[in-house]
Amino acid sequence: MDKTKLRQQALFLRTSLFQEGFLDEQFIELEDLQDDVNPNFVEEIVTLFYSDSVRLIFNIERGLMSNPPNFTKLDDYMHQFKGSCSSIGAKKVKTECSRFSEYCAAENFEGCFRTFQQINAEYTTLKKKLQTYFQVSITFSVIF
Repeated sequence: MDKTKLRQQALFLRTSLFQEGFLDEQFIELEDLQDDVNPNFVEEIVTLFYSDSVRLIFNIERGLMSNPPNFTKLDDYMHQFKGSCSSIGAKKVKTECSRFSEYCAAENFEGCFRTFQQINAEYTTLKKKLQTYFQVSITFSVIF
């Protein structure tokens, strides 16, 4: 693949992440912090987000399995996860986290459970899209 096609593909993938609502302006702010000294800064921050997310998602799953569920603790875990999402600009996931918190406040287990399934779906989709974007971006920067 030539330089122009790789650049266009990376630009298309990045643009679609914003147009489809997966990312917000926080991601742009992270990109602004990336420089020649740390050319993979954004990818490193996103990788840290993934690592942190595994722990938080596990804690939320475990909390949803407890009987009766501790909605305060669930909301605390979700608040942490939402903060992590905010730090990278994961807009769709962050929005679902807010919905989950509303269901926690209402002590609505079914709402929490359904919203958590949606969070997982949005998170998985975002992760796949970002991995593809970073892969193309790295290929572009390594080749050229």
